[in-house]
Amino acid sequence: MRIGLALSGGGARGIAHLGVLKALDELDVKISMIAGVSSGAIAGVFYAAGYKPDDILKLIKELSIFKIVRPVFGKIGLMHLEEVEKLYRQHLGDNATFEDLKLPVIISATEMNEGVTAYFSSGELIKPLIASSAVPILYQPVLFEGKLLNDGGLLNNLPVDSLHNNCDIKIGVHVNPINHQANVTSFRGMLERTVMLAINNNVKMRVHLCDLLLEPQELRYYRLVNFRKADEIFEIGYRYTMQMEKYIRQLLEKNGGTDDKSGDEISIKEK
Repeated sequence: MRIGLALSGGGARGIAHLGVLKALDELDVKISMIAGVSSGAIAGVFYAAGYKPDDILKLIKELSIFKIVRPVFGKIGLMHLEEVEKLYRQHLGDNATFEDLKLPVIISATEMNEGVTAYFSSGELIKPLIASSAVPILYQPVLFEGKLLNDGGLLNNLPVDSLHNNCDIKIGVHVNPINHQANVTSFRGMLERTVMLAINNNVKMRVHLCDLLLEPQELRYYRLVNFRKADEIFEIGYRYTMQMEKYIRQLLEKNGGTDDKSGDEISIKEK
């Protein structure tokens, strides 16, 4: 039984993916493939490379956002990702490839010229990983294999569709629940709110493709840049997944030992 995990983007909220992965490890749920975008791609790649979720969290906490990004005025994007690339090469290998990973991983990015989602699952790893989280305008696009690439969440922030023909069970983890009681009072808040609403719209179209959707509602109170609250966000992902053990077991039992792999979507959300 092949279990695929689709990890959404979400900035700092994506740290919750690490908590989810830790819980799945403890529940002995064996993941066969991971599809990720933006922060979900980062979590998925490092996990597939053999890093424990706690170790990935430690690495994130040791970083300073001011050390890895700086303005590049006069370019298509305001900031570059050279320091991020150095970091990835340091921890994943200078010439890391998808084939080096212990699990198959699919990374999605947005091809800006064609306006389509581009998927990467073989060959060079670092460039697609960088591109997947390069938010348009803020970051320079990544030129790779003749494609102009930016954040994959722009068109597809839950790449569960890429798992369709490769997995028997598809579990989606969405870390961007909408806070319907939000009070937008600043330009920065309005910008973040606009991004959240637009991205969530493309997620809705793909929820039905998941056999199980995990969406910790507590994350709605955290901003996309709340990296200083990494421990809290990690714990939310971990605690939520452990609470959903019964539903995860039901899904596995329902699909185990049967040729019927369709299954009904199970959407579990905290109230």
